[in-house]
This record gives sequence, structure tokens and C-alpha cells, in this order.
Amino acid sequence: MCSGADTDILQNSSKAEQTKYAGIGGTVFFTAVMAFIASSYALYTVFDNYLTAIFFGLVWGLLIFNLDRFIVSTIKKSDSKWKEIWQATPRIILAIIIAVVISKPLEMKIFEKEINQVLLKQKNELTLANKDQIAAQFTPEITAFQNEINQLKQEIVTKETESNALYDTYISEAEGTAGTKLLGKGPVYKEKREKHDAALAELQQLKIENKTKITEKENQITVLTKQQDSQVTTTQPIIDGFDGLMARINALNDLPWLPSFFIFLLFLAIETSPILAKLIAPKGEYDFKLQDIENAVKTWVTQKVNQREQVLKADTILNENIYNDLADEEELYKYKKQKAREIMQFQADAFYKSQKNVIG
Repeated sequence: MCSGADTDILQNSSKAEQTKYAGIGGTVFFTAVMAFIASSYALYTVFDNYLTAIFFGLVWGLLIFNLDRFIVSTIKKSDSKWKEIWQATPRIILAIIIAVVISKPLEMKIFEKEINQVLLKQKNELTLANKDQIAAQFTPEITAFQNEINQLKQEIVTKETESNALYDTYISEAEGTAGTKLLGKGPVYKEKREKHDAALAELQQLKIENKTKITEKENQITVLTKQQDSQVTTTQPIIDGFDGLMARINALNDLPWLPSFFIFLLFLAIETSPILAKLIAPKGEYDFKLQDIENAVKTWVTQKVNQREQVLKADTILNENIYNDLADEEELYKYKKQKAREIMQFQADAFYKSQKNVIG
């Protein structure tokens, strides 16, 4: 049944013929089983649900079973090997396509650990690239705020340096080591002391103002940093879920090709073995009986066609003779003439009424 053979003919054939077609049918059946397993695993990586994967895997397995059975059953043995090869060529191409479809999911399962390692590396690279891309969105603004903070701090440092210089100046004046070089706190000392006190007051005020500004800038930097971290956290699950069917196929392509190629050859051999078996096997008892039945049907159909042609030819001749005889009958001539006259009178009356209505 799985080989697509006529079971009624096989029952009346030898055991060798039954065994041959049982082997072909078994190959078709187990190919469908492998297709069911492969598609169920592939669909599980897509839907992440056992029941859904098994259901659609079963549908796919039945589809492959029916397709393989059809391919094998349509290859008929003939007296010409080239004719058999020619009719089997498109079926072999289709079998190659099916072998690729079946083998690829099983390759992913066999090399699952290696694929996971490749995916882990890709995920790490995607994570780093994602962080860099997100950072590129926030870095310019954060850098601008940081530069402003540094500028505010530099203003304080500059003012402190200026204040310290004025402090050293009036102290040196009091000690008589610089300026007028007169020991004591004279008018010049007082003037320099006032300049220092004014600069010190400005420094204190500048510290208060810049500290407020720096705090605001730091708060803005904190907000941007939190937004950056939040965006990284939000997008990370997308990267973590980067292990679908297409990602695994691409990861499989990154692995050495030779093991995958041999697995493909295995399934190609399984898929094409029923076709090759029918091509290589000599014409057997089943083939002769099937050809005899087909020839009998073909002969019967040919006879029916010929009979219909003869009946049509005879009927045509009879009709021609009958109508030729009727054409010479005077009574039929008068009858048709009377009917034609009535039709023409009816047309004339109808035309008159129509024209009368138009004129009003």
C-alpha cells in the first residue's frame, strides 16, 4: 500500500514481487516518519509548543508520505531504460528537494550544542553592539553636561587661584618681603587685604552658584544614564530570544560543511532509494500483469472510440439520404411555403404597428 502498487495484482504475484514492493513501501513509510520528526523539531523552534509542533509535524509527514508514494507509483517500467530515466528525472529532482527539507531540521538537532555555542557568541556580539548603539544616542548629551560641569569646576579653581594669589600678596606686604617691602600693616597692606577679601567673597558666592548648577547637571546625567540602562534592559530580551529557526539555520551554516553534507547524502539516499530501486530492478511479474491490464483497457477504449466513429459515420450517411428524399416531396414544399408566408405577414404587421406608435 505504501509503495502505491495495486494490491490486487500483488496478491496474485510471486513472493519475490511482494517482498520487493514491501521494501519500497517501507522506505516510503520511514521517510515520512523521519519527515514527521524533523518538521516537528523545526516547528517546535518556531512555536515553542509541543502540541502545535506535533500536529503540524504530523500534517507535514502525511504530506511527504503522499508525495513520495505518488512519485514512486507514477514510475512505470518500460522496454527502454532511457525512457524510464527520462520520466524519473523530475521525480529525482523533487526527491532531492524533499531530502534537503527533511535533513536540515535533523542536522540542527544533531549539532544543537555546537549551534548553541555559535548563537551564544552571536548574542554576546549583539549585546555589545546594542549597548554601543544605545550609548551613541545618549553619549553626546551626557558628554555635553559633563563638559559644562568641568567648566563650572574650572571657574571655581581659577577663582581660588586668584584669591590665593591675592592672599599671598597682602601677606608678603605685611611681612615686608614684597611690594613696598615695609614691615607692618600700612595703607598698601590694607588695600591689598580688601582686594583679597572681595575676591574671597566672590569665590564663596561662585562656589554656591556653581555647586547648584553642578548638582542640576549631575541630576540630568543621572536621568540620562537611567534611561540608557532602561533601554538596554528593554531590548535585551529581544537579543536573548535570538534563537529561532532562521538564526539556527544561519548558525548551522557557520559550522564545518562536511558533516552536514554527509547527513544530507544519507537522507538523499533514503529519499531516492525507492525511485532507484524501480529503475534498477528488471521488469517483473507485477509489471507485466499491470501492463497487460493497461493494454486491455487501452484496447477496449480504442474499440469504443472506433465504434462511435462508425456509428457517427453511418448516422451521417442515413441523415443525408433522408433529407435528400424529403427535399423532393411536393407536400412538404407547400407546407413550408405556407409557414414562411405567415411569418412574413406577421413581421409586416409588427413593423406597421411599431411605425404607427412612433408617428403618433
